[in-house]
Amino acid sequence: MKLSNENYKDVLKGISVVEVSGEGCANCITLMPILARLVGGRSDCQLHHLEVAEDTMDLVAKFGVDRVPTILVMQDLEVKSSCRGYQPEEILEIWLDAKIEELKA
Repeated sequence: MKLSNENYKDVLKGISVVEVSGEGCANCITLMPILARLVGGRSDCQLHHLEVAEDTMDLVAKFGVDRVPTILVMQDLEVKSSCRGYQPEEILEIWLDAKIEELKA
């Protein structure tokens, strides 16, 4: 689901993976289907998208994002972990598994 300043409090419940990207960011575009595969098969978290744009800058700042792509692992409305920049799928999968399991423990 696409996050906005208006819906994020209702959407971010439980464990969420938030992919933060910018328009025209090649690494962001490459990362989207990888994250969809990695998170889409899980029942313990949800994948959300936050596009950096003029109307989402308050939310981007609230989450402490300073570059794209950034992946946030969140529990409810709190950022628990973040990964900045493009990561190979194998590394990203290991990182996501570890962070999600930490939150479930």
